[in-house]
Amino acid sequence: MADPTEQSEAVPSRIAEHLALARLIGREPVFTAVVTKIPAVARATSPVLILGETGTGKELCARAVHHLSARRRAPFIPVDCATLPDQLCENELFGHVRGAYTDAHISQRGLVAMADGGTLFLDEIDSLTLSSQAKLLRLLQEGTYKPLGADRFHLADVRIIAASNLNLGHLVQLKTFRADLYFRLNVLQLDMPPLRARRGDIPLLAEHFVRVLCDEAGIPRKTMAPEALERLAAADWPGNVRELFNVVQRAVVFAEGVRISLQHLLLQEDASPPPPVHLPRVEPPVEVEDGFREARARAVEAFERTYVENLLRKHNGNVTRSAREAKKDRRAFGRLMKRYRIDRDTR
Repeated sequence: MADPTEQSEAVPSRIAEHLALARLIGREPVFTAVVTKIPAVARATSPVLILGETGTGKELCARAVHHLSARRRAPFIPVDCATLPDQLCENELFGHVRGAYTDAHISQRGLVAMADGGTLFLDEIDSLTLSSQAKLLRLLQEGTYKPLGADRFHLADVRIIAASNLNLGHLVQLKTFRADLYFRLNVLQLDMPPLRARRGDIPLLAEHFVRVLCDEAGIPRKTMAPEALERLAAADWPGNVRELFNVVQRAVVFAEGVRISLQHLLLQEDASPPPPVHLPRVEPPVEVEDGFREARARAVEAFERTYVENLLRKHNGNVTRSAREAKKDRRAFGRLMKRYRIDRDTR
């Protein structure tokens, strides 16, 4: 006969597992095959690598791993590596001591220290510089790190979960991602499938989003018309679950009644195509009184501004990937953004 104490401990454990996985919604085998691995991955202590296209739920997966692990009561610190400027990346991750540089008037803890005892989630890890990758490798291998300006290493009790929507093995071949870091991270791998590979889950997700959005707004629950659900299931969803949520959110706002019909949907393929990435917009004709140098300077400025904007739009504001496609150093690309006052979000 089972020990009553063991039974009482198992019940909260099952409840915790249910809560941790509750936001990972889907019934398609290609999706449930990933979800069923999460409890085992959570019980382990090794680093985790989550791969998948943009918007497939990599952070939700990482949070589930954390909340099912022995670290659940400690912090879960998410970091979007693509938003960390090259010159500040190591400072953000590892912190600094007073006097480390001109403006370092006080010591500052980094994100690694903030995650002590818990989980550090590094999204878009492919955006880290090679220098930052080397320091992250030391953290993984030895459990130590050194804040900027410090004269000794600090111990860190942190589990690393990394994520990327790129093929890291290919980046290793291109020598933009360290092979030793890749092999150190790629111990436990979870592959989040794109939405087009699990079309049967699209109506389920859409109806869930409608319920949640209506409840949050405090309005009567709306329903999706069958033809609307059919149209959603047929779309390609390059932005995956995140894009689906945005479409449903707009539909909930603009549907005046309790029924969301086909006309309330605005899918990406229904919209006008964006301008080509490599071609500038048509600019007004050059004034006759302009000299050659002035006219050329204006044309170059127009091209550079549009080229940078279109690249950022293509890569959803990711500066590192935009610079990589432009075959420019990230700092040089950033200077172009600053010169033309271009924000990451060009949408």
